[in-house]
Amino acid sequence: MEMINTIGRRKTSVARIYMSAGNGTITVNNKAIEEYFPFDLHQIVVKQPLTLVGVEGNYDVKINVDGGGIKGQAEAARLAISRALCEIDETHRSPLKKEGFLTRDPRMVERKKPGRRKARRRFQFSKR
Repeated sequence: MEMINTIGRRKTSVARIYMSAGNGTITVNNKAIEEYFPFDLHQIVVKQPLTLVGVEGNYDVKINVDGGGIKGQAEAARLAISRALCEIDETHRSPLKKEGFLTRDPRMVERKKPGRRKARRRFQFSKR
């Protein structure tokens, strides 16, 4: 199996992954996943597609993430890994799609408008 390269996005985070056959090591920005994502929930989010299709020890994954926060980066990596698994084997597509791992979450931060304090919040009104 050759190296598979896919991309995943969430909010302002971008995750580029390189997946190849191996023993299951996951590195994020040249660090171990436990070091980059110290909170267990984020590690679980990144590994979800691999555990769902039952191939968690079969592939080495190298992830480069940029932008956004920790949660957005973890979810961007999850989308990229799901896309790579679909490229490897098309039978993985239906369980991943059923769990929603192949859907790009379109929610972004709304921009600030002029004449407002935030995107929708107005300045305090004073009658007198």
